[in-house]
Amino acid sequence: MRSRAAIIRDAGGDWSVEEFELDPPRAGEVLLQMAAAGLCHSDDHIRTGFLSAPKGAALPVMPPTIGGHEGSAVVLDVGPGVTRFTPGDHVVTSFLAVCGQCRWCTSGTEYLCDVGAGTLIPGMPTDGTFRHHSLSGEQLRHTSKIGAFAEHTVVAADSLVKIDPDLPLTSSALLSCAVPTGYGSMVHRAGVRAGDTVVVVGAGGIGTPAIQGAHLCGATRVVAVDPVAFKRDSAVTFGATHTAPSVSDALELVRDLTRGVMADAVVVAPSTIGDGDVAGALALTRKGGICVLTGMAAPSTGAVPLDLQDLILMNKTLCGTLFGSCNPRTEIAALAQLYRDGKLKLDEMITRRYRLDDINDAFDDLLGGRVIRAVIDFSL
Repeated sequence: MRSRAAIIRDAGGDWSVEEFELDPPRAGEVLLQMAAAGLCHSDDHIRTGFLSAPKGAALPVMPPTIGGHEGSAVVLDVGPGVTRFTPGDHVVTSFLAVCGQCRWCTSGTEYLCDVGAGTLIPGMPTDGTFRHHSLSGEQLRHTSKIGAFAEHTVVAADSLVKIDPDLPLTSSALLSCAVPTGYGSMVHRAGVRAGDTVVVVGAGGIGTPAIQGAHLCGATRVVAVDPVAFKRDSAVTFGATHTAPSVSDALELVRDLTRGVMADAVVVAPSTIGDGDVAGALALTRKGGICVLTGMAAPSTGAVPLDLQDLILMNKTLCGTLFGSCNPRTEIAALAQLYRDGKLKLDEMITRRYRLDDINDAFDDLLGGRVIRAVIDFSL
């Protein structure tokens, strides 16, 4: 079949909305009609070449790539062997596939699935071949094996989670990546508890659900750190009790709020974690506290400066997280229920909806700090 998608062809270039050819689903695969796709900084990292396939993948500098990994959709067709989905089902995508059979899946850590670990390697996870092709016959990579910036896409059944049909599809797209990543960073990885003081560095699409998670867990003080005034103001509507424009400002604020104890938990969720961000975040962390790195670092990032005596003698924990240490098949349903109950704000996170043809404008707004979450709404 023929469909349309936003494709990046040159590192740092604009998205090109164009027609492409899509093969039918093969064994273990599903054909989707996309309903909505959230714009994540990771998508821009793909566009600029900041994120790329692992070394040894024998790829050109920038293979033509359909963007997008955070999406919601309706199932149109399924391939042989697919029993969990039927045409008409509503689903959200999972950029981390869940095979259900590897050591990590069977031990309750689906977010570390061996199949999901290949998310940046081109081709279908089912057999390594391609379903997406340009009109001239080029094989098209689809980001995170999803390709959510397409009106239609084919993905592995392992990369989908079914949702109830009464949930609004546009808001549900955020359950695919932003919300579990941020919420889980605070609730699961940091283990925030009632009465805690927490800091969230970066109050965008990932930091905002981290703020909500802290609020829902009963944190007494939630400090949002972001250089953009709009995002600081927005953070207060999602549960932040205090804001600061920089980590240095937050240090003074948290010191005053806690009488020198500092934060129980710090979640670091800017668009990019730089060399100096880790030391600053650890300085915000109290004795015995935890600092969670959620934002992405460049593959070229080397050693970062750390005060090892402070880390060791103050019994601090520094850790990373992937997908907020959430298991897609269980956590997405739980977060959907929080949304139904009015406890989790999804609609309010969507600052603006865009047509697929306006995707470059949407990314301009994302990079300019003018949105919490921008969403491509395929119904527009």
